[in-house]
Amino acid sequence: MTRHCSIVLCAAVAALVALGLIMLTSTGAWVKGFGPYYFILRQASMAGVGLVFAVVAANTPLDWLRKYAPHLFLVSFILLVLCFVPGISVAQLGSNRWIKAPLIGQFQPSEAVKIFIVIILSTWFARWQTEVRTFWRGFVIPGLIAGTLIGLIAIETDVGSALTLSIVVGTMMFCAGSRLLYAVPTAAVVISGAYFYVMHDVVRRTRIDAWLDLENHQLDKGMQQWRGLLALGNGGPWGVGLGNGVEKFGTLTFAHIDFIFPVVGEELGLPFTLGVVLCYVLIAVAGCGIALQATSMFNRCMALGLTCVIVVPAMQNIGVTTALLPNDGLPLPFVSYGGTSMVFCLAAVGMLVGIHRRSHAYAAQEFPLSRQTRLAVKL
Repeated sequence: MTRHCSIVLCAAVAALVALGLIMLTSTGAWVKGFGPYYFILRQASMAGVGLVFAVVAANTPLDWLRKYAPHLFLVSFILLVLCFVPGISVAQLGSNRWIKAPLIGQFQPSEAVKIFIVIILSTWFARWQTEVRTFWRGFVIPGLIAGTLIGLIAIETDVGSALTLSIVVGTMMFCAGSRLLYAVPTAAVVISGAYFYVMHDVVRRTRIDAWLDLENHQLDKGMQQWRGLLALGNGGPWGVGLGNGVEKFGTLTFAHIDFIFPVVGEELGLPFTLGVVLCYVLIAVAGCGIALQATSMFNRCMALGLTCVIVVPAMQNIGVTTALLPNDGLPLPFVSYGGTSMVFCLAAVGMLVGIHRRSHAYAAQEFPLSRQTRLAVKL
């Protein structure tokens, strides 16, 4: 299968994008204050832009990315700081996750920063691959680089994205060779700090309490997850039919964004919800296959990190919508409505395809058939 990782990856992504556009046609028409085709048209246009980004990313030289990694850190820092600048930042639902820029319009910088962090850490570990097991260059410095950006995202109250990036960074550092002797105590301290933060933050504490007892919080903080479970139960094994779901009519808030997965289950049934899960499993397997075939430390870290950037938010979203995890407000990649997420997730897919193609080109150049020497014994 490793030879066809790009094909499997692109097929799974295409299936998810197609399903997302179909479900937005069903759910977006019922969002108050917008036209019936507003969300589907915008998402389709963003998918087109994302496809252009994917083609450009697939053909961008990887050495160029390594060269400008320090600049990407500076750009990431500036973009995240702009989320707190009045007149540029756009506050929604108590969070400062968006900024508004000329020509581009409103977008979420943390979606771009996810990819930038992968490039920055891949460059670091490729530069110091002989010292990845040391304390400073193998753990402290890369941890501070990533932690600075993750901290800014957490301050925006985008805790879900901060958690996603923490898992991505931890996975990359572990696979690059950082020692568990340093990682485990640090993880324990971070988890303790997160627990302290949640217990002393009214909004987060309320969400945890609601998640632990959804039935008694079905009319307040636990309503989204409770209605999501009702939607999945209402759909049964085979669903009620495309467009016939009832939870999207206002009782299930953000049915076109964060909670689109229960609508898939309600209208299309178990085969399609399992199909969505299978697509993400195929993306994970294909991404890991591309990482295994990579010819350098930089390519290997890039492939692994980009795969996690796509798969980890999907795991979190499905866990939240099925009430296995507390609500954190993350969209389902390629399926939920969100232009920034669509564009940069497709760009990540393009980078993965580019890494895979270069791995095969390197192998073909290394072992050309025309240069093989054949020896025979003359009798």
